[in-house]
Amino acid sequence: MGTGIALRLVGAAVAVTATVAIAVSPGPGAAHADDAREAGDEASVVVAAASAQDVGSTAESVVAAMSLRERAASVVMGHIPSTDPAAIRAYMESTGIGGFILMGANIPADETSLRGLTAALTVDPAFPPLIAVDQEGGDVSRLPWDDFPSARTLKDAPSAAAEDAFAGRAALVRRAGIGVNFGVVADETADPSSFIYRRALGTTPGDAAERVVAAVQGEGATALSTLKHFPGHGAAPGDSHATIPSTAMTQAEWSGADGVPFAAGIDAGAPLLMFGHLAYTAVDSAPASLSAAWHRIARDDLGFEGVSVTDDLGMLQSAGLPQYADPVANAVAAVAAGNDMVLTVVSSTPETAARTVDGIVAAIESGAIPPERLDEAAHRVAALRLTLAADGRGLVPCGNCAPAG
Repeated sequence: MGTGIALRLVGAAVAVTATVAIAVSPGPGAAHADDAREAGDEASVVVAAASAQDVGSTAESVVAAMSLRERAASVVMGHIPSTDPAAIRAYMESTGIGGFILMGANIPADETSLRGLTAALTVDPAFPPLIAVDQEGGDVSRLPWDDFPSARTLKDAPSAAAEDAFAGRAALVRRAGIGVNFGVVADETADPSSFIYRRALGTTPGDAAERVVAAVQGEGATALSTLKHFPGHGAAPGDSHATIPSTAMTQAEWSGADGVPFAAGIDAGAPLLMFGHLAYTAVDSAPASLSAAWHRIARDDLGFEGVSVTDDLGMLQSAGLPQYADPVANAVAAVAAGNDMVLTVVSSTPETAARTVDGIVAAIESGAIPPERLDEAAHRVAALRLTLAADGRGLVPCGNCAPAG
């Protein structure tokens, strides 16, 4: 016997419908589903996500109903260093921003407490924010209970090991109520002195690409994967947390080298691409995070259709260059260049997100950012948020559930 249940997820005055079909195999003499369950028969629940076309059209309606300020807020990913659910909730309600990045200062001692924090971040479950975390494993790990292998060993293991590790990692991420993992490092380098070496999944373009694809495939069924740090740290020596690494590598050279893992990850379906603060001067003197040229390459040459997001814009300020001293100007330049979402952690305050929204609004009103650029970004972000709401990714086991039997 089959029963169809329609779940109506209402957010921003727009409904998204996902269908839950409960298929029950009744035992002898069971007349209906309730009898079958009472008899101890298994019931399988299948969640059918809304189609991409449905999500896309609904996202258009959601964005069309937004004010200018709401659109600007929707493309900002904020952060405050707190584990207080009430403070987190007030921050999200007051700013109306579209995302939040969890850092170490947001991670409580246990998974159950973290689930409470992410629930507080989600003001409207039908239109949830993009809650993100840097959960690579190993050197960059926010969840201390993640014991799955990291790039330190995965770079020397078969690609199947990367798929398994990231499948497990994604389950931990989603079980904590986090939808987006900034976890798949697509940079590649054979130089052990490079700061990215221990975090890279391969020491050659081909090896890195193979493991990047495996990681995306392992993670993709549960959490939203992000490839980082486009177009690749391996060719540009230096740590972008303190400087802007640069390289004279041409685009043609990049396409056959550092670009290979990113192209493979995009083809594998990674829905987010993080742009790094590194300059390939033969392509653009500006860092990729502020480069329209690199956004065109990602969209037109590699066919990326998902959400592009900046690395922490506070890192630009840390470089100490006067042209990047203004955090709001950096965010405005990032949106104008083609980023769909901007985030700031380093040097941010509880007021940073609101000031960033103000700056984006002012840039639209002055013509510095074309309105269609903001609409495009807001639409992509809204579609991803609606996907999280409609596709069942939130239907994961609780952290303290006991095994049956």
